[in-house]
Amino acid sequence: MSRSLPPLNALRAFEAAARHLSFTKAAEELNVTPGAVSHQVKALEEMLDVPLFHRLTRALRLTAAGQAALPTLAQGFDKLAQGVEEMRAHCESGVLTISVSPSFGAMWLMPRLEKFRNLHPDIEIRIDGTDRLVDLVRDNADVAIRYGSGGYRDVAVDFLFSPVNTPVCSPVLLRGGHPLREPEDLRHHRLLHIDWTAVEPTWRMWLLAAGLHDIDPTRGPHFNMESMAVQAALDGQGVALIADVLVADEVAAGRLVHPFDPGFSTPLTFCYYLLTPKEGTLKPKIRAFREWLLAEAQSVDRGGR
Repeated sequence: MSRSLPPLNALRAFEAAARHLSFTKAAEELNVTPGAVSHQVKALEEMLDVPLFHRLTRALRLTAAGQAALPTLAQGFDKLAQGVEEMRAHCESGVLTISVSPSFGAMWLMPRLEKFRNLHPDIEIRIDGTDRLVDLVRDNADVAIRYGSGGYRDVAVDFLFSPVNTPVCSPVLLRGGHPLREPEDLRHHRLLHIDWTAVEPTWRMWLLAAGLHDIDPTRGPHFNMESMAVQAALDGQGVALIADVLVADEVAAGRLVHPFDPGFSTPLTFCYYLLTPKEGTLKPKIRAFREWLLAEAQSVDRGGR
């Protein structure tokens, strides 16, 4: 269907001037002179044979015709901008860069990424393993997965899950001369410590909460990454206190076990979040990853916890 429309530049000039009620501000937005905006609007009025503004001494006021046209034209330009963004998105790089902490990336994300690749073979994945703050506009990362208190600014934020700190160990520690069955049995086993960057429950806090005041909470090796503490637990070197979602796969496979009743787990203050640019949902690769990750987070098997 053919459309008889005035020149697009004239419509843009009117829409910007109508929003700002100022030729000067419209000119700044469109990067032209106020005279050019005024000329375009005047030409549009002559072409349509209808006044769009009341030109007062130091102000502009929309006529009834101008007021009626503005909402539809504003929506139209928004739709045009969205369409242009969609075209750019389809021409953009097929590489999706994910910024994620090394431990969460290795222990939770990587084992699941093959599912995403199978669903979207055209999207190449690049992992940036880091805990530092990331600017999704300037740091060449498309999305970020972060563990924190929320309140992230200037990005779109999706809640993934709220973890629970729980002791885990190899099944071999449930057997032997000092089988691990009750929290009191920890006195016979090595404690594996994670040096949290955030203030989260430590072995000292967990033991106090369990009413165990006569077990040394400082003994045992310390690790600055969760993945190393989990590996030590897998090797039967001791008991790790760690977020349940990080070891969900190991527990489901029987390589690690929760030695105690779920009541001895401690809710954590921080949660996991997915961060995307505010305009990122317009990009097919980001939209696809977001939808997949949210569904995956919903389906996490937390070992009956």
